[in-house]
Amino acid sequence: MTSTATRAVEAAAPPEQDRDPHTRRFGLPVATCLVMGNIIGGGIFLLPASVAPFGTISLVAFGVLTAGAIALALVFGRLAERHPQTGGPYVYARAAFGDFAGFLAAWSYWITAWVSNAALAVAAVGYLTVLFPAAGEHKWSMCLAALAVQWLPALSNLAGTRYVGAVQVVATVLKFAPLLLVAVGGLFFFDPANLGPFRATDQSAAGAVSASAAILLFSYLGVESATVSAGEVRDPARNVGRATVLGTVGAATVYLLGTVAVFGLVAHDRLVSSDAPFTDAVNAMFGGTWGGTVVACAAVISMLGALNGWTLLSAQTPYAAAKDGLFPKAFETKKRGVPVVGVIVTVALASALTVYNYTAGTQGVFESLVLITTFTATVPYLLATAAQIYFLLSGQRERVHPGRLARDGVLAALAFGFSMWLVAGSGYAAVYQGVLFLFAGVLVYAAMSAKKHRAAASPAE
Repeated sequence: MTSTATRAVEAAAPPEQDRDPHTRRFGLPVATCLVMGNIIGGGIFLLPASVAPFGTISLVAFGVLTAGAIALALVFGRLAERHPQTGGPYVYARAAFGDFAGFLAAWSYWITAWVSNAALAVAAVGYLTVLFPAAGEHKWSMCLAALAVQWLPALSNLAGTRYVGAVQVVATVLKFAPLLLVAVGGLFFFDPANLGPFRATDQSAAGAVSASAAILLFSYLGVESATVSAGEVRDPARNVGRATVLGTVGAATVYLLGTVAVFGLVAHDRLVSSDAPFTDAVNAMFGGTWGGTVVACAAVISMLGALNGWTLLSAQTPYAAAKDGLFPKAFETKKRGVPVVGVIVTVALASALTVYNYTAGTQGVFESLVLITTFTATVPYLLATAAQIYFLLSGQRERVHPGRLARDGVLAALAFGFSMWLVAGSGYAAVYQGVLFLFAGVLVYAAMSAKKHRAAASPAE
C-alpha cells in the first residue's frame, strides 16, 4: 500500500490555478504572513501573565520551545521540497505510510481546525465587548458577534485566494504594529526591578521549565500553515520552506521580545494576577488607561487574521484527502482557488459549536472539545516528522539529499521530540479523549476506503 500511495502522491502535480481574477497564488510575503498570522492568534495577549508565576526561568522554556519549533519548521520545509502539493502533513504521511496514516493526519487536522475556530471566535468576543460594551449585555448578542467573527473570514475565503492573501497581509501588519510597539518600544522603558525572581516557585529548575513549557507548548501551533496551502503558493518547492521558517522565526521574535518587555514593564507581583498584561504594559509606558482599547483592537484584528488563515487551512486538508478518495467527494469542489465546500462545512460546524456554547448553559462539552484539539493538533506533526525519518532511513535517494543527510536526520529527530513533547504537554485527559475522537474517524475511513475499493474494482464504463 505504501509504495502505491507514494507513487500516487508523486504523480500528482500541484493544482493548476485557473485564470479567474479572484484567484491568485501566494508569494513568499503572503505565505510568510499566513504562517505568522496563524501561529499568533489571541493567546499572546495573556501569555506573559500565564508564565509569570514561574519567574523569568519561563524564558528558558521559551528558548527551548523556539528551537524545537524552528526544527519542525525546517523539517516541513524539506518535506515541502519533495511534495509541494496542497495538504501538508496529510500528503507526507500518506506518501510514507499509506492511506490510513494520511487519513488520520487529515481527520485530526480538520477536527483541530474547526473546533479551534469556534474557540477563537468565543475568545474574540471577550475583546469585542471592551470596544462595544453593548455586545456583551446578553448571551444572544455575544453569540451573534461570535458568529459574525467566524463568517466574515469565511466570506473573505469564498471570495477567492486573492482576497484571502490581501486580508492576511493587512491583518498581520495591523496586529503586529501594537505588538511591536510593546516588544521593541517597551525595551526603552524596561526596569530590571520588575522582573522578580528567576525561579518564583519551589520547583527545581527542570521542573519549572517543564511546567512553564506545558503552558507555552501550543504557542507554536500553525507552523505547518504554508505546507497545507502549498498548492496555492508560487514555486512551492522553494517558497513553502522559506515561508515556514521565516514565519516561525518572526512569530518567535514577537513572542520573546513581547514577553521580555512586559516582564520589565509590569511589576512581577502585579503581572502574576493581571488579566490584561499588554494593557498594563502600554499604560506603564505612556500613562493613562487607554491601553485597554489599543490592546483590544489589536486582539480582535489578530484573531480575525488567524481565523482568516485557519479557515483556509481547515478546508485545504479535506480537499487534498477528497482528491485521493479519503474524504467525501464534495470536499473536492474548488472555486476561485478555494475549496468552497470545505470552507462552508467547517464554518457551519464551528458555528454550531459556538451556538451550543452560548445556549447549553454549561461549558463542559465545549471545553472538552477544545481540550481534545490540544492532542489532535499534534498527530499530524508526529506523522509528518515520522515520514521524514522514514524517508531518511529507507535510503530513497530521490527523496533525500545526500549532502544534507546528517543535518536532516538531526533536525527530524529534534522535530519528532518536539512533537512528542507537545503530546505529553496535552495532559492525560486530552490524550485519552483525543484518542477516542481520533479513532471515531476510523469508521469514516472504513466507509471511504470501501467506496474507493468498489470504484477501483468496477469496470470502466
